[in-house]
Amino acid sequence: MKFLIVFVALFALALAAPADKAEILRLDSDVGPESFKYDWATSDGQSANAAGKLKDVGTENEAISVQGSYRFIGDDGVTYEVTYIADENGFQPQGAHLPVAPEA
Repeated sequence: MKFLIVFVALFALALAAPADKAEILRLDSDVGPESFKYDWATSDGQSANAAGKLKDVGTENEAISVQGSYRFIGDDGVTYEVTYIADENGFQPQGAHLPVAPEA
């Protein structure tokens, strides 16, 4: 009986897995001691890129600053894109689908 339960669970998992695997179309990266950048895209419409660097190196205010974007196709078939800045002020995303906070 345990074998049957495990078999049915694995069969259901196999059916739930995506049929098509995405292929990597582009993959570039460069990582240094004080900066990095990457850029990738897959055949299923996903992509991302970012570049970051250390600011105020060697001081007590040393921080990393990153600018980038990512794109994906949602379950509804719509392509969503987010651009962002992440630095000492936090993660600051922007996208047409994201709500905007009212001015304070």
